[in-house]
Amino acid sequence: MKVVKQLWVNNPYFYSLFVGFLLVGAVILAFIDQGADILFVNQYRSDFGDAFFRFATTLGEAYIYIPALILLLFVKYRHAAAVPLLGITVILASGISKQFFAHERPFLFFKNAGLLDQIDPVTGVAMHGGLTSFPSGHTMSAFAIFAFLAFSIPEKKGLGALLFLIALLVGFSRIYLIQHFLKDVYLGAIMGVAIAVLWHWLAPKLLKSPRLEKSLIKKQA
Repeated sequence: MKVVKQLWVNNPYFYSLFVGFLLVGAVILAFIDQGADILFVNQYRSDFGDAFFRFATTLGEAYIYIPALILLLFVKYRHAAAVPLLGITVILASGISKQFFAHERPFLFFKNAGLLDQIDPVTGVAMHGGLTSFPSGHTMSAFAIFAFLAFSIPEKKGLGALLFLIALLVGFSRIYLIQHFLKDVYLGAIMGVAIAVLWHWLAPKLLKSPRLEKSLIKKQA
């Protein structure tokens, strides 16, 4: 609890927006039926939106960890060393939880409900089927790495808000691209932030090796 309180004090922008997202998301989920979120968003599609969210969704993919690691090498090298471990944790948490819950992807859900003709697919984006919808791996990954950056970069002021909004765009892109429901994004965001908090706390404790410190210092030099 101490580390969570400290992170809250040091990251008021990120945490305030995250809590706001949790509250608004909980209210929406309490009052909508399965699939209503996608049908609502889908009616406001546009060519610009298609292009924008096809790009936004890639910010939750593995490549984004590379610039994050490089950036942290110049800020907090112990936290930089934790970035690969953060990514591995996301992969394991996403894979295990998807298999455990085994919820239908939107494509399979609408197909089984006989409502597939009500969806206007995004050009160039294949809708995934199967039972791997809950939670959203892209959202989990985005919230994990961008929350971790927000926690690790000192004197950031409003940067925490920007990093939250980027992660949120990734989550929204999964709904826009008809890959996940809001509930998938909601849980993915919670798990992503939890993983970021875990590794922000563990990194200084586990990566204290003098040999590792010397190695990373040489890379910075």
